[in-house]
Amino acid sequence: MSRLLTDAQKQNRVTVNQELFDRSNADENLLKNATTGYETRVYGHNVETKVQPSQWMGKSSPRPKKARQSRSNVKVILIVCFCLKGIIHYEFVPRGQAINKEFYLKVADFRR
Repeated sequence: MSRLLTDAQKQNRVTVNQELFDRSNADENLLKNATTGYETRVYGHNVETKVQPSQWMGKSSPRPKKARQSRSNVKVILIVCFCLKGIIHYEFVPRGQAINKEFYLKVADFRR
């Protein structure tokens, strides 16, 4: 979050982005070759559709109760790498895996 950055860190972001903007104006292929990534948490859901609880019952039988949908305890981190053309790689982070520089270097090495 940018509000947690120091003034020096914010200024560094401005400088880097200005350099990228200037380079993209000088080289029209720069952004066509760029690759970036995104990391997000993914929760598992056991979603029950309206068709699944349907069952044959007598007219006087009570309607079956449908459980409420709740967020699952199953949670993983998903890393997605993409370029201008779309997704080029995705990877689910193994449970307990430290997400650090070394891990990201391995993820970035998927093209080799």
